[in-house]
Amino acid sequence: MEMIMIELLLSVCLISNPATCKEVSLNYMSDQVTPQQCMFRGQVAISRWVAGHPKWQLTKWKCGAAREFAKL
Repeated sequence: MEMIMIELLLSVCLISNPATCKEVSLNYMSDQVTPQQCMFRGQVAISRWVAGHPKWQLTKWKCGAAREFAKL
């Protein structure tokens, strides 16, 4: 099966200053890119990111095929 790059786009805000927000792009390779697989695998990757960045709060996220210029 062909591997495809998946991009998760997170919107996060500082817990100490909720007006300070940014977007974070996470990328990973997957051989299954159905919406269900993206949502499931995305939650795992997001959980790891949130655990490693305790000063930030996740406000929303979405996933899909990586953009042409996604950072690796």
